[in-house]
Amino acid sequence: MATTIWLVRHGATEWSQNGRHTGSTDLPLLPEGRERATAVAPVLAANAFALVLTSPLQRARETAALAGFAHAEVDTDLLEWDYGDYEGVTTPTIRETDPGWSIWDGAVPGGESADQVAARVARVIARADAAGGDVLLFAHGHVLRVLTAVRLGLDPREGRRFVLDPATVSVIGHEHEWPALRRWNSAT
Repeated sequence: MATTIWLVRHGATEWSQNGRHTGSTDLPLLPEGRERATAVAPVLAANAFALVLTSPLQRARETAALAGFAHAEVDTDLLEWDYGDYEGVTTPTIRETDPGWSIWDGAVPGGESADQVAARVARVIARADAAGGDVLLFAHGHVLRVLTAVRLGLDPREGRRFVLDPATVSVIGHEHEWPALRRWNSAT
């Protein structure tokens, strides 16, 4: 049986609401982020997972706990994209000095490229495939979008096509032998 991977982006933080690139800055969830994280619990509770992983950052770990998975195992490969010098900066601000810049194909001084993020998520996918059942991941918007692209056999930069809101559930399953989206960016 093919592994189904369930994805949950962490609940809202101050920076996610303001559009600031939030990689390693360890921000807590906002009250509405905690509320939305709790709201995904019933959707997830209806499933059995062979493996539950979370990013080590508090916004992902708290989302996991509020969704009923306080026991989630920390995996550093689920850390958000390392934004380097752009940590805490919005895309419009970056574009003031680098017109047309995008995280997906622009330079990230002091940070990671899309290919480096893809190498990390490939290890997560390998763990998922070895788990012997469905897997649940709690992490961050950009890293989960890259993971989705890689799982679907796309270039990691194609993660740009998968919008992912805070505290949403997505499912990557299969259609016959091909990995396929079964559910995407669902609030419940």
